[in-house]
Amino acid sequence: MSDVAYMQRCLELAERAEGRTAPNPMVGAVVVRDGEVVGEAFHERPGSMHAEPAALRVAGESARGATVYVNLEPCAHHGRTPPCTDALIAAGVKRVVAGMVDPYPLVAGKGIEQLRAVGIEVVVGVLEEECQQLNAAYLSGIVRGRPLVVLKAAATLDGRIATVTGESQWITGEEARLHAHGVRDRLDAILVGAETAVLDDPSLTCRTEGGRDPLRVVLDSNLRVPKTARMFESGPSIVYSVVEPEGGHPAQVVVVPSDGHGVDLEAVLADLLERGIHSLLVEGGGQVHRSFLEKGLVDRLLLYLSPTVLAGGKGWVGGDPVQRLTDAYRFSVRGATPLGEDLLVELDGACSQD
Repeated sequence: MSDVAYMQRCLELAERAEGRTAPNPMVGAVVVRDGEVVGEAFHERPGSMHAEPAALRVAGESARGATVYVNLEPCAHHGRTPPCTDALIAAGVKRVVAGMVDPYPLVAGKGIEQLRAVGIEVVVGVLEEECQQLNAAYLSGIVRGRPLVVLKAAATLDGRIATVTGESQWITGEEARLHAHGVRDRLDAILVGAETAVLDDPSLTCRTEGGRDPLRVVLDSNLRVPKTARMFESGPSIVYSVVEPEGGHPAQVVVVPSDGHGVDLEAVLADLLERGIHSLLVEGGGQVHRSFLEKGLVDRLLLYLSPTVLAGGKGWVGGDPVQRLTDAYRFSVRGATPLGEDLLVELDGACSQD
């Protein structure tokens, strides 16, 4: 097998922990000696053994003189666990192949330097783009100082999420809804606005087998969401407001500055990152979607399209209509996936108007 094939295995292993490692990255490691895999592992959760020492433990003495493949540069600092570089050096490995450099300031090339300083051959950049995509949320937190924002909507072909009378259950079919719950399982937090919380009273839980619920977040400038809302009953929740609560509240209320229209979204994202949230699913409503678009804070869009036309009703983007094509919010298509009778369109970009 080639370096590329072993790195692909690292990515497959790392992805098993998607949604479980924040604020740490997803990392997989494979130990190969004489063309045979003698150990492999992945980082499972914060505080658990990192992928490299876990794979070395599986390999045992077979790691001596071996090549270790890892999708992210081995760490060279003491955190919750010892440096991975120490484990690699102690194991006597001959070669390390890393998918990409870790931009975290305490690493950022230092792991590579330490390994090369003791004579270990280091190759960097195998499947680099794929490695970056896998850890896009981690990189967003480190490089941009905010979580990766994924905006999600389920709409008709003409972009409607409800009829003129407010009927919305269900725009899409069961397979599409199950897929959306799988997305909740893989992201760190889920966010809605006060209007959605009041009108729909969602629980914002994950209903896939073996899934876990994301942190629930609501933007509620004036604290008008009832304290009996279902999202407050089903697990940890945060309410971002511009006013202090009166009396107790079932959620943690965080007061942030106002941007003149509501809560300051950049302040919200900065606070979430401080809490270890590296990926955020924004589920609406329309005005919240528009606010994220206007601020240039949408990294990805998941649009679940039903093969129906309502010819009126509420759209998935609120606010005043765009008057000129040059002012439109533009995306690039990642791909499209049929889900039963519906179609999931995945898109990138739209972080600013052209």
